[in-house]
Amino acid sequence: MRWFGYDVSANVSLLFTELPYEQRFRAAAGAGFAAVESWWPFAEAHPGTERLDTLVTAVRDAGLTLTGLNVYAGDMPGGERGIACRPERANELDDALEALLHVARATGCRSFNLLYGQLDEAADLAEQRTTAVGAYRRAADAVAEIGGTILVEPLAAGLNGTYPLTTDEDVRDLVAQVERPNVAPLLDTFHLAHNGADVVELATRWGGTVGHVQLADNPGRGEPGSGELDWHAFGSALRASGYTGTVAAEYRPTTSTDRTLAWLGEAQHG
Repeated sequence: MRWFGYDVSANVSLLFTELPYEQRFRAAAGAGFAAVESWWPFAEAHPGTERLDTLVTAVRDAGLTLTGLNVYAGDMPGGERGIACRPERANELDDALEALLHVARATGCRSFNLLYGQLDEAADLAEQRTTAVGAYRRAADAVAEIGGTILVEPLAAGLNGTYPLTTDEDVRDLVAQVERPNVAPLLDTFHLAHNGADVVELATRWGGTVGHVQLADNPGRGEPGSGELDWHAFGSALRASGYTGTVAAEYRPTTSTDRTLAWLGEAQHG
């Protein structure tokens, strides 16, 4: 699958959810995708080697490339959005990085999204920032040995609790403070547009320096074309910015996934 000349990966944590998780890889391949990405699919930071290998096998058996994987982010279904800023969860992060590297070495995945976590507003906020910076440094150093990149993502305000990164400025300030060459911003069109950003302007201004791009419309987080974003303008701006990575279909389909893929055929540029 290609869009504006970019290879498109399917995020199987949001797409093909009509099927059990492990069956979504074959479904993505059947729909024409050559690459996939995923949130951390396990409830634990380290579910054990056998269960990690089931993920690796699902990717391989479908003939796909795994281009992105989220670091364990706590209880996502329960509302958590990362653990990086929480001092009491440092051991979990270490376990998560060990598990992540197991999958990365087996699949060739080199792009990893580490969510900051929600602030405990009753605790020391400065300590939580220091903890987060240290966590991003540890993660970056861990994946550097395989040529990996740690991504920093802003999330939609009002939908993710006390998650503090909501703008491109928030993300860039953190990236600068972490001071690691393999830490980069993630440009997610839904989250940023929901927070009032002009994503076309952002693509023009800093698309060439982001580590990854994820596509979903706003409002609603549906497939491109289901909301109000100008996808031709965004795709053109991203091309002009010099961004050379993949883009991910990371949206909530408004109907069955297969019926939401027409947008991929509407801009076969490049």
